[in-house]
Amino acid sequence: MAGPGSSDPNRPVVYDSAVGRVCPTCGRPSKDCACRPKRPAFREASKNVPRNDGIVRVSRDRRNRRGKTVTVVTGVPGSEAALDELAGTLKRLCGCGGTAKDGVIEIQGDHRDLVVSKLMELGYRVKIAGG
Repeated sequence: MAGPGSSDPNRPVVYDSAVGRVCPTCGRPSKDCACRPKRPAFREASKNVPRNDGIVRVSRDRRNRRGKTVTVVTGVPGSEAALDELAGTLKRLCGCGGTAKDGVIEIQGDHRDLVVSKLMELGYRVKIAGG
């Protein structure tokens, strides 16, 4: 039986107290590993990389809003001016406030059904995202 620190190829070292996590394939510290491409954490990847699949996603969000619910519309193609115009249309439809920034439209309150029906009427491919 192989003990700690042994060089048994069937049981590669995955942690070293002097270095921390070690890649079992190349033997380097995980942060310097050359075997796998670096990829960002899931949340960072989903936040920073826009989906350009032609589908407008409508979801409800309450995070970091002191309990207030907002309807979030992402994936709308077009310029910032077109986004502002669409945001104004949706705010008037729902009779509430909201904003358009960084390619995302936020409408105050849970108005997913109204927003989805209006976007479909305007010719967008729409999906309800989230719960």
